[in-house]
Amino acid sequence: MTQGETMSTATDVYYDPYDTDIDAEPHAVWRRMRDEAPVYRNDRYDFWALSRHADVDAASRDPRTFSSARGTTLELLSSGGEAPRMMIFIDPPEHSRLRVLFSRAFTPRRISALHEQIREECRTLLDPHVGSAGFDYVADFGAQLPSRVISALLGVSPTDQPRILDVINTMFHIEPGVGMINDTALNAMFELHTYLVDQLAERRAHPRDDMFSALVQAELTEDDGTTRRLDDQEAANFGVLLVSAGTETVARLIGWAGLALADFPDQRELLVADPGLIPNAVEELLRYEAPSPSQGRSLTRDVTLHGVTIPEGSKVLLLTGSAGRDERAFPNPDVLDVRRRIEAHLSFGLGAHYCLGAALARLEGRIALEETLRRFPRWDVDRAGAVRLHTSTVRGYKNLPIAV
Repeated sequence: MTQGETMSTATDVYYDPYDTDIDAEPHAVWRRMRDEAPVYRNDRYDFWALSRHADVDAASRDPRTFSSARGTTLELLSSGGEAPRMMIFIDPPEHSRLRVLFSRAFTPRRISALHEQIREECRTLLDPHVGSAGFDYVADFGAQLPSRVISALLGVSPTDQPRILDVINTMFHIEPGVGMINDTALNAMFELHTYLVDQLAERRAHPRDDMFSALVQAELTEDDGTTRRLDDQEAANFGVLLVSAGTETVARLIGWAGLALADFPDQRELLVADPGLIPNAVEELLRYEAPSPSQGRSLTRDVTLHGVTIPEGSKVLLLTGSAGRDERAFPNPDVLDVRRRIEAHLSFGLGAHYCLGAALARLEGRIALEETLRRFPRWDVDRAGAVRLHTSTVRGYKNLPIAV
């Protein structure tokens, strides 16, 4: 098969990450892509997509070929400009130096210290709803919990937290054809960046025991062995990444848990009967519905897969959400099974760009489910009142009313 005769041209399968109807129910489309067009080509938006678990796995482990330097969303990759200077948009070896530095924010000691704080936040958010008819599991709980945890980790004032959460949600606003590259989203990102720069300046003058202070004191080792402090742009960019990614992905994870466990009540009963299954249930939920189902890359060389050559410079989407439902890797993938043995799902990525906050996300997800099931062993979802969040990089619900 030649380069021009891609497997997608042989079928009528169509995938568009900006299409809200597809985003609402993508699994049938992704299944057809895996079966009929594992190297998919979209001419309208000039991108390729890999949907099978093995292909997404291999590409994630090869940052030299599948580069993040031009961005990791289709909007950034298509903009023609340079991606913001964030660690997520930097390839090794520079990425490796930054990762070592920023990974200190997620040391086992620091994560362990958050256990009781996360549990207390869950109590504060869930207890008022005990004895009620129901509540919004995402807006009143799932979105609030990670925002409070990340804000406390950084040192964001509790009085600022509601506004910061609103700004983060606005950053992910999409518009048809342009996705998140729109004035509403860009203005929100500018507001968050400005806020973080101001906080960093305040910590230089008055250090505290928080991550803002750690960022202004952090030293980066250069190739020649010299060290330097991070400048405001570098520190603020990391703060933007941490706050936005750490809030949005965990909020979507908790939302999907609320929906999936209502759809599979037998699995919820297993967790109520044996809370020891909850850590594995978190992994299964991540596989079942990846909070961030698409990761963009650009090719540094020609790549041939399944008889199709993708040329150097192409934009490629790695569909981690599809990979989690690939029957080649997971038997009965459309069934939630909290006892499933999962060797490796791809919802946190792999390789150089493996999610720095994965341990924190797992901890928040586990404690959120423990505290939810302790109070509410059964619930139903009001699907008519549920509202989806549509972006090209995170997927889930912003409102999920439940009756308890």
